[in-house]
Amino acid sequence: MSVAARTLSRYNIGALPVCGSDGRLCGMVTDRDIVTRCLAAGRVPGSTPVRDVMTKHVISARPDMEVGLAAGLMGREQIRRLPVVENERLCGMVSLGDLATREQAAIDAGDALTEISESLSSRD
Repeated sequence: MSVAARTLSRYNIGALPVCGSDGRLCGMVTDRDIVTRCLAAGRVPGSTPVRDVMTKHVISARPDMEVGLAAGLMGREQIRRLPVVENERLCGMVSLGDLATREQAAIDAGDALTEISESLSSRD
């Protein structure tokens, strides 16, 4: 877990895809996973395997998915990062920031972020 946390910090990213030895996506570990499922649970990061704290149910996109559909999926599923999978293997990652750099997608990304933010504020 410590290596994952250092990698997130070093590259200033919030999530890492986790792939098996066969290259298939088997989970995602986020900075939030590390805090809530490792540190807050009293686990020791240096001896806790990533598989014990990663998110196992991963929502993903296909490489040919339209940007608007990807943004809509991210909003519905309340996720900010979407792995792109082809033939069960990770081939990329899309973030809301990536979507915001495209003209029409910026609107879709904004809508997705609004959905995510509204969901978070309704939990308080």
